[in-house]
Amino acid sequence: MKQPDQPPRPDLPPLVVIRDRRSIDPVALRPRRPEGQEATPSAHTAASADPPVTGRHAAHSASGPEDRIRQLEADLAERTEDLQRVKAEYDNYRKRVRRDRLAIREAAVANVLAGLLPVLDAIDRARAQGHVTGGFHQVAGILESHLAALGLHSVGESGEPFDPHIHEALTSTIASGTTGTTCIEVLRPGYRVGAHLMRAAQVAVAERPAPSPPPPR
Repeated sequence: MKQPDQPPRPDLPPLVVIRDRRSIDPVALRPRRPEGQEATPSAHTAASADPPVTGRHAAHSASGPEDRIRQLEADLAERTEDLQRVKAEYDNYRKRVRRDRLAIREAAVANVLAGLLPVLDAIDRARAQGHVTGGFHQVAGILESHLAALGLHSVGESGEPFDPHIHEALTSTIASGTTGTTCIEVLRPGYRVGAHLMRAAQVAVAERPAPSPPPPR
């Protein structure tokens, strides 16, 4: 039931009216608009809604088909150059790996064959004394053929020029008719595996005589 309006009492203070004149709505955190006014987009809203086209996209939008073709050709040339460089690096890597594998294999074989060199020396001494006969001759031949298949080759032959890289001279004599230092006898053969010299050959060499001084005048 509605109460009837009561007249203001003169003994009470007047009512205080508070008007909110803030331009920002504290709840929505947006600028307030007067009633009846349509919302107009701000400059920031318009800028964010339709950003300007700049940079490479602007160049593409402004350029014609010919410029686009030239750009694609330049990109293709750049990618082709990158691919060629990567291929060259891969080829070098593959060659280096193959070379390292061969070097490791030769080193492993050389380590195994180094322990068999005394056996070959004993066979050479027995052969020089005529003791390599019968079954021993067959065993020696099989062993030497298998070692040769692994890449083991002897170094040093009688009559070849002396080479300090593969020969070790134990004795030296003077012999006429020689044109230079020559190996005349192999005292102990040397061995190599591929390009790796395992042991130098011990040889006896002959040198040509020194030229005689001219007779005094």
